Amino acid sequence: MTKTPRWLQSTIAEAKSCNTKMPWERGLRREAFMASRRAVAALAEMDMRTARPAA
Repeated sequence: MTKTPRWLQSTIAEAKSCNTKMPWERGLRREAFMASRRAVAALAEMDMRTARPAA
Protein backbone atom coordinates (compact mmCIF):
# COMPACT_ATOMS: atom_id res chain seq x y z
CA MET A 1 0.00 0.00 0.00
CA THR A 2 1.37 3.42 -0.93
CA LYS A 3 1.76 6.24 1.54
CA THR A 4 -0.55 9.22 1.18
CA PRO A 5 1.25 12.56 1.37
CA ARG A 6 0.50 14.67 4.43
CA TRP A 7 -0.83 17.58 2.35
CA LEU A 8 -3.31 15.26 0.67
CA GLN A 9 -4.52 13.94 4.02
CA SER A 10 -5.04 17.45 5.36
CA THR A 11 -6.83 18.50 2.16
CA ILE A 12 -9.21 15.55 2.38
CA ALA A 13 -9.86 16.24 6.08
CA GLU A 14 -10.62 19.89 5.34
CA ALA A 15 -12.97 18.96 2.50
CA LYS A 16 -14.87 16.57 4.79
CA SER A 17 -15.25 19.27 7.44
CA CYS A 18 -16.54 21.87 4.96
CA ASN A 19 -20.20 22.75 5.63
CA THR A 20 -20.79 25.33 2.89
CA LYS A 21 -24.03 24.75 1.01
CA MET A 22 -23.52 24.34 -2.72
CA PRO A 23 -26.16 25.48 -5.25
CA TRP A 24 -26.71 21.99 -6.60
CA GLU A 25 -27.45 20.46 -3.22
CA ARG A 26 -30.98 19.25 -2.64
CA GLY A 27 -33.01 21.31 -0.22
CA LEU A 28 -35.82 23.80 0.26
CA ARG A 29 -34.01 26.56 -1.60
CA ARG A 30 -33.54 24.36 -4.66
CA GLU A 31 -37.16 23.17 -4.52
CA ALA A 32 -38.36 26.79 -4.46
CA PHE A 33 -36.16 27.60 -7.44
CA MET A 34 -37.45 24.63 -9.43
CA ALA A 35 -41.07 25.49 -8.55
CA SER A 36 -40.62 29.03 -9.84
CA ARG A 37 -39.11 27.70 -13.09
CA ARG A 38 -42.06 25.32 -13.52
CA ALA A 39 -44.52 28.17 -12.88
CA VAL A 40 -42.84 30.38 -15.49
CA ALA A 41 -42.88 27.53 -18.01
CA ALA A 42 -46.57 26.84 -17.31
CA LEU A 43 -47.47 30.51 -17.81
CA ALA A 44 -45.51 30.62 -21.06
CA GLU A 45 -47.53 27.68 -22.42
CA MET A 46 -50.90 29.31 -21.63
CA ASP A 47 -52.90 31.02 -24.38
CA MET A 48 -53.61 34.01 -22.14
CA ARG A 49 -50.91 36.24 -20.73
CA THR A 50 -52.46 36.21 -17.25
CA ALA A 51 -53.70 33.21 -15.33
CA ARG A 52 -57.15 34.76 -14.87
CA PRO A 53 -59.16 36.67 -17.47
CA ALA A 54 -59.72 40.39 -17.08
CA ALA A 55 -63.10 41.38 -15.59
